[in-house]
Amino acid sequence: MVGRKNKRMIVLFLIPAIFIYVMVFIYPVFRTFIMSFFAVEAIEQPFYQWTFAGLDNYIGLFGIDLFNRSVTNYLTLWFVGGIAVLFLGMVYAVILTSGVRLKRFWRAVIYLPNVISAIALGTMWINYVFRDIDGLFDRAVNLMGGQTPVMWTGPYMGLWSLLIAYCFGMVGYIMLTFISGIEKISDEYYESASIEGANIFHKFFFITLPLIRGVVRSNIVIWTVSLGTGVFAWSFMFSPNNLTLPFTMPPNYMREIIFGGRGSAVIQRDSGSAAAVGILMALLVVVISVAASLITRRDDVEM
Repeated sequence: MVGRKNKRMIVLFLIPAIFIYVMVFIYPVFRTFIMSFFAVEAIEQPFYQWTFAGLDNYIGLFGIDLFNRSVTNYLTLWFVGGIAVLFLGMVYAVILTSGVRLKRFWRAVIYLPNVISAIALGTMWINYVFRDIDGLFDRAVNLMGGQTPVMWTGPYMGLWSLLIAYCFGMVGYIMLTFISGIEKISDEYYESASIEGANIFHKFFFITLPLIRGVVRSNIVIWTVSLGTGVFAWSFMFSPNNLTLPFTMPPNYMREIIFGGRGSAVIQRDSGSAAAVGILMALLVVVISVAASLITRRDDVEM
């Protein structure tokens, strides 16, 4: 049993961590939630200068085309990119747990983009892959007889180029999560299935997939959370001077109305509405996470 003296020491050491957690996380979240119901121009304004607005900030957002477009872009990226990332991550995981040679090497290669900063990775994609005329994609189009240059980061292709680049950086992490789940499955299941004459597809759909249902659920949540926080840097790099381009995301729009417009996007500062954007994005992540849990709500098969 832990003595009173030891309990006091534990509490004493926990106090600094709890204080930092409250000040760095709890207080900003609480302040943002309260601010979303007030008309606040500058984020540094003291509370006595706030004007109560009720739900006006939330209602007003849905009347702004730029915000609605940013949400549509986010949901498109979440849905299409989520399917691509989960599919590729699972395919890589199945291949690399099937006895392929040099599997550690291939795991490291596929995971490598995750250890590179978003700025460096985004710079590579924009300047070397999506570059007009002499970029990697333009050269591939030339080899296939297509017409170049293609405006990969322009108004029509920008969102899909952003999707490809962002998914490239996320596949490795999703793959490792799937691998951790697949490696926990006993080989006896697969050996028994082989004796019964099951092929590779039967093994995947009737053994692997049911036993990693919980991992699929976790990866959906991971993808949703990472997209909500990580897409800001990518979107900012793809549209550094013009917020009105069609691959604007909610975090970028929130930044603009906090600090004011830039380039050709003339936006008035409105920290109250920005707080509402943050709360709506948090709610969206919670709703998607709950929906993912309900879709896969059946208990995982015991391994």
